[in-house]
Amino acid sequence: MAADNALGEFLKARRGRVSPSHADLPAHGRRRVAGLRRDELAQPAGISEPYLTRLEQGVDQHPSPQVLRALARALELDADASAHLFALAGPDPVRPEETEVTPDVHQLLDT
Repeated sequence: MAADNALGEFLKARRGRVSPSHADLPAHGRRRVAGLRRDELAQPAGISEPYLTRLEQGVDQHPSPQVLRALARALELDADASAHLFALAGPDPVRPEETEVTPDVHQLLDT
């Protein structure tokens, strides 16, 4: 794994671990790669396939916290893997657990 593109390598590896049938996608015969194709990950994550390609290739290495959360959700990452994804994106993104709103805040907003 290239140290300068650890985020891209992580995304590719995790994409390769999700089977199309697990993501509720129909199997279309033989696949050239294991796991999801880029378009099959980009669509449920709500990002464009070219943007996902730039992330995987290391052209863009600083996605927003919203993009990271969407990718973690689409890849069905657990808390540890999500935290690792955020760490790979650099020091700027807010960690997933810091974005949760507590029940007290919900109650305050409701009133």
